[in-house]
Amino acid sequence: MVDTDSPTTQPAGFSAVQDGRVLRVTLTKPKRKNALDYDSMVALGDTFLAAAQDKAVRVVVLTGEGGDFCTGADLAASAAEGARGITPDQVMDAANRLVRAIVDLPVPVIVRLRGATAGVGVGIALAADLVYAEADSYLLLAFINIGLMPDGGAAALVAAAAGRPLAARMALLGERLPAPAAHAEGLFTEVLANTEDLDTAVEAAAEKISHGPRRALELTKKALNRATLTALDAALADEKAGQVELLQSPDFFEGAGAMLGKRKAVFAE
Repeated sequence: MVDTDSPTTQPAGFSAVQDGRVLRVTLTKPKRKNALDYDSMVALGDTFLAAAQDKAVRVVVLTGEGGDFCTGADLAASAAEGARGITPDQVMDAANRLVRAIVDLPVPVIVRLRGATAGVGVGIALAADLVYAEADSYLLLAFINIGLMPDGGAAALVAAAAGRPLAARMALLGERLPAPAAHAEGLFTEVLANTEDLDTAVEAAAEKISHGPRRALELTKKALNRATLTALDAALADEKAGQVELLQSPDFFEGAGAMLGKRKAVFAE
């Protein structure tokens, strides 16, 4: 069974609490808008892999503490990670492993979105089976603005649900996609007017699934993913190869420095 009760056993950055047949995973860095460092991505992947082996888990609810779901990788932590010897390859492997663990989990994953969902957070959210969002939330693939490319399987996950034109718009322009538009494009299950309605919808879905037949849920999810996510593995591989190169490029150092310094990036000619 997934460990649930002792906060001291939980890695920094998220909590995992089993509530009957529901595993509730919450990103817990609201002051960083729930941005993820390397250790958190590895531990989150471990949590989903453990849940896959736990017959007591029938559904997972994934959300973020505070006003945002997840703003992607924590760039402020990257220097410290580099000093520890964490390489871009390892960072990408951790992100890909997490997304793959969500997709491969034999029970449904419900994501609850508020505020910003950006960067690798988009891939994590769209890897889920059901996505419920508050009306003023949004998706943002802003990688291009800091000299990077989308990762977390976002290229395949957005295209699978909404098609290539929207995926290209999000990836190449790096602009926000508001929740109502994301819902209209097929990326979200439902958009709710406020937090109370959002919580009601998420809990209703979790309650219904938690009493469903586990094997039927598993086979249904597997069939849906096989039919729609045929390009995911190739996208993850392409993203890793490209992002590892870009994470060591002058454009990324300029883009990240500009973002952290709150100035406009000036990329090489």
